[in-house]
Amino acid sequence: MNFNKSSGQISKILIISAMIILVVMIVIFGVVKFINTKKKSDSKKSENSTTIIKEAPKPIYETTLSDIKFLLKSSEDLGNILNIDLSYGEDLTTTEKFIKVVVGAQNKGKNNIPQYTWDLGNIIDSDGRNFVSINDKAYYLLPKPDLCGALLKPEFNPVPCVKYYEVSKKSKGLKVMVMVVEPKKQESLIDLNLNQ
Repeated sequence: MNFNKSSGQISKILIISAMIILVVMIVIFGVVKFINTKKKSDSKKSENSTTIIKEAPKPIYETTLSDIKFLLKSSEDLGNILNIDLSYGEDLTTTEKFIKVVVGAQNKGKNNIPQYTWDLGNIIDSDGRNFVSINDKAYYLLPKPDLCGALLKPEFNPVPCVKYYEVSKKSKGLKVMVMVVEPKKQESLIDLNLNQ
């Protein structure tokens, strides 16, 4: 009779032990599943953030200020010598490099835009360094007449503005500033299409 009581107790202990083991297994399974789900969501977030970081902004080669549309026509790295090609003019030399920029300006409005209300400003590099135009030194290389700031008639072909700059060899991400002074002063930057 003692044997039956002890066998009943053993079966109760086995059933209780099996239930405890089952509950522990369910808890472990749930914890493992939660950790895996968390890892997957974290990896998706990091993939999305790296995708955003890898995409560089696209270059801007045209912009509109007031009624004037500015469009980069050309930009050229001329090296460290500007050939004047005149018997009385000296070539310009530098230890850095010369850049030639041509930007077209077109009146998209309905009325004439007066002279001297628009122009090109400095070249700015990715580190924020400013380089001023050297048109006063490169005067003999400029087209005649110099059309920077010229009268703009509505919907005529873009008027080319040519400027020369001396910039550092180390400068990257060069942009030229375009500006309008009337009816209010506005400025914007256009990327230069140079292989830097």
